[in-house]
Amino acid sequence: MALNESMLAEYKQEAVLTKKMLERVPFDNPIWKPHEKSMTIQRLASHIAEIPVWMMRTLDMDGMDFSILAQQERFHAKDNEELLKKFDDMYTQAYNALNLATDEQLMGNWSARRGEQLVFVMPRVVAIRKWVFSHTIHHRAQLSVYLRLNNVPVPGMYGPSADEK
Repeated sequence: MALNESMLAEYKQEAVLTKKMLERVPFDNPIWKPHEKSMTIQRLASHIAEIPVWMMRTLDMDGMDFSILAQQERFHAKDNEELLKKFDDMYTQAYNALNLATDEQLMGNWSARRGEQLVFVMPRVVAIRKWVFSHTIHHRAQLSVYLRLNNVPVPGMYGPSADEK
C-alpha cells in the first residue's frame, strides 16, 4: 500500500469532523476570546479553515521559514459561509495534492527554519501528520471549548458529545 492511501482515508474522516465543528461557529461576536492571550473565535476558526494549505506547502516545498510566514496576512472569515467555503476549497486542494504524492516524495526531508536557525528536519510524511493532521485536531479541540463557553452545542468527534445523545 502506498503511504498516501491510508493518509487519504484518515484525512477525509478528519475533514468531516472538522467541518462539523466549523459549521457551529457563531459570528455574532467574532472578537470573543476566553483569555487575553487567546485567539479570537473568528481567528481560531479561520486558522482551522486554512490549515490544509500546509499540505501543499509541505509537498511542494523543501521547507518553510517561519519568520517569513509570521509576516503574512492572516485570513479572517466574515461569516460562516466564507469560513466553510475556505475550508472546503483548501481541503479539496490538499486532498488532491496528497492523492498525487508518491512514497519517494513523502519520505523526502522537509525542514522548518526561523531565519538562520534550523528548527527541525523530518520526512514529509511526518511533517504532514504534525502540521496538517495533529495541528487541525489540536485547534479543533480548542474550538470545542470556545463553543462550550458560548453555549453552542458541541458536536461529537469520536463519539457523541454531552450535547448529543
